[in-house]
Amino acid sequence: MSLSRLALVSVLALAPLPALAAAPAGYPAAEAQVLDLAKKSIAIRSVRGESNRTIDVANLYKQALLAGGWGEGDVEITPVDDTAYIIATWKGSDPKLKPLVISGHMDVVEAKPSDWQRDPFTPVIEDGVLYGRGATDMKFGGAVAMSSLIELRRSGFKPRRTIVIEFSGDEETVMKTTGLLSDKLKNAEMVINADAGGGKFDEATGKPLYWVWDGAEKTYGDFKLEVTNPGGHSSAPRPENAIVQLAEALVKVGAYTFPAEQNPLTKAYFTQAAPFETDPKIAAAMRAFAANPADEAAIAVLRANPATVGKVGTTCVPTMAEAGHALNALPQRAAAFINCRIFPGHSLAEIMAQLAKVIDSPVVKIIDVTEGSFETPASPMRPDFVDASTKAIRKAWGKDVAVIPSQSSGASDSMYFRRLGIPAYGASPLFTKDSEEFSHGLNERVRLENIRPGVTYYLSLITDLSR
Repeated sequence: MSLSRLALVSVLALAPLPALAAAPAGYPAAEAQVLDLAKKSIAIRSVRGESNRTIDVANLYKQALLAGGWGEGDVEITPVDDTAYIIATWKGSDPKLKPLVISGHMDVVEAKPSDWQRDPFTPVIEDGVLYGRGATDMKFGGAVAMSSLIELRRSGFKPRRTIVIEFSGDEETVMKTTGLLSDKLKNAEMVINADAGGGKFDEATGKPLYWVWDGAEKTYGDFKLEVTNPGGHSSAPRPENAIVQLAEALVKVGAYTFPAEQNPLTKAYFTQAAPFETDPKIAAAMRAFAANPADEAAIAVLRANPATVGKVGTTCVPTMAEAGHALNALPQRAAAFINCRIFPGHSLAEIMAQLAKVIDSPVVKIIDVTEGSFETPASPMRPDFVDASTKAIRKAWGKDVAVIPSQSSGASDSMYFRRLGIPAYGASPLFTKDSEEFSHGLNERVRLENIRPGVTYYLSLITDLSR
């Protein structure tokens, strides 16, 4: 047994599994590979801009796939600007069946070592927890999906349906590679997005409570507010001040709330997740809103809670501002950016028009500066996906785990496939505590007890959906 294998066994032995109905069987080779790929990929700084090494992550994945039985011609890495994407194909026995796509991304958001307790690009394991940029979003999850697929091939499984695993290279920024990937894979039957959905551990016991899969997402939108003015000397103020006029507009935007809304996915989420909410007031509001989306008291409670505010309707919030050109001069220009997460069924143009109505000022110009975003419909609740994912997650984590459909408040690669009419489902098997959720934040981490259930989940899910 290699030293790395011995180290993994020691780590897993120290990472207690939650109480399950029946612990899944182990997969030593796959479990060792998950940790190896996760650590190696976290150590690669795949951040947009100068010294972007996303292509090195792609090459790491390619070598793992080649060693796992894929041929050189089955794995394609395509450089794009400063990044790259990778597509690996496992051909099925029935060419008439459209392929099943497993989707993820290799890039991560920036992380400054001076801000972290540990270097973000040096993977560290402490007390059964892996720390590093990408631990949850999503290099560990990518390693689980990749290693599981390799394990499935190692086991001798022969898929009827072609299986494609692909990773984009700029999901955290402009999603250009995602658009290219979706165009190349536009004949897909279904997409399983390993970068969305997931489960919750109980804060006190560590027991897996419920698992959420995402069947829709809100539309991402960026709008620029701009005010221009002739300016002048600060010793001779004028009634029209670009900064003041912009500030007045921002106050109006900050005070405005879009109408509360509901669709079948969010209704199901509020109904089924309410029993797991530890705050009785929030739990009651979730039930009340599910029953009546016009319940103002319930809406107020849900909007005051960061975990639910994004699920009750469109949100728009100022995120950046810039103004002036000198300390002793009247501002000639003031600008601010409004980031919106738009409830499905509304267009970017509609939301921009509503912002203009709220601001109600002829001097404030509003510009749509959104990049890489599409208005997409929800994916259908397909019985084949729902049945296969429910079976897989309960096989991995226990028969008592509740399965809850939901709508993502954030943007993901799924929208590029949904815009083409391809059902896409955010269905990561990874579980976390709310208190340990640090995606995009400091000291990002993931519990290693996710490894074995994660592999178990993918082996079941991919087998059922590719037969």
